[in-house]
Amino acid sequence: MTSLINASTSAGVVITPDTSGVSALQTAGTTAVTVDASQNVTLAGTLTTSSRGIAKASLPTGSVLQVINASTSTSITNNTSTLVSTGLTASITPLFNTSKILIIASVAGISKFTNNTGATLQLYKNSGNIFQFALTGGANNSTNTSTYAQTTNYLDSPATTSSTSYTVYFGSQQNNAGVMVQQNGDASTITLMEVAA
Repeated sequence: MTSLINASTSAGVVITPDTSGVSALQTAGTTAVTVDASQNVTLAGTLTTSSRGIAKASLPTGSVLQVINASTSTSITNNTSTLVSTGLTASITPLFNTSKILIIASVAGISKFTNNTGATLQLYKNSGNIFQFALTGGANNSTNTSTYAQTTNYLDSPATTSSTSYTVYFGSQQNNAGVMVQQNGDASTITLMEVAA
C-alpha cells in the first residue's frame, strides 16, 4: 500500500495514511510523485522547463553540460613549417572552472605537393599549442598524395569560466613543399563538450 495525499477536485486535500513507508502525491486521484521507503523519487509527468529540472551544478561527474560545434570548408595552403590556422576553430565559455572540455577535431582534405614532406597538425588553446596530433602526408615520397582526413580527441582542463578558444594549426613538416587542408572544399569539423568534473 501507499500513504496518499490527494488534491481532490471534489473534497479538497484528502490524506490516506498507511504503514508501508511509501508516499504518493496525487492530483485528481492520479499519482504524480511517488517516494519509496529508500527515498527514491518517481515522477509520473515531465519536467517541462529548465527551471524545473536538475540544476547543472547538481549533475553527476561525466555529465555533458553544453556542446559547441563549428566547421570550415575553406581551402588553405601552407608552404613552410611555421604553423598557421586551418580555419577550424570554436570557442566555449565553461559554466564551472572545474569542468573538463572534450575536443573532437577532424581535419579533412589534407594533401601535399611535391618533395618529401607531410602535414603537421597541432591543437591550440587560445594562442598556445597544447597537443600535436598528427605528422602525416606521404613524407617518404616526392609525388602528390591523395586527400585524406585526420581526427583527434583531447580532454582539456581549462580551469576557467572565461571564453576559451580551440583551433587546429598546420604546417609543412620539412619546410620544402606545400601542404593543404580542406582541399576541394572538404569540410573540417570541431566539437567542444563541457563535461562535469
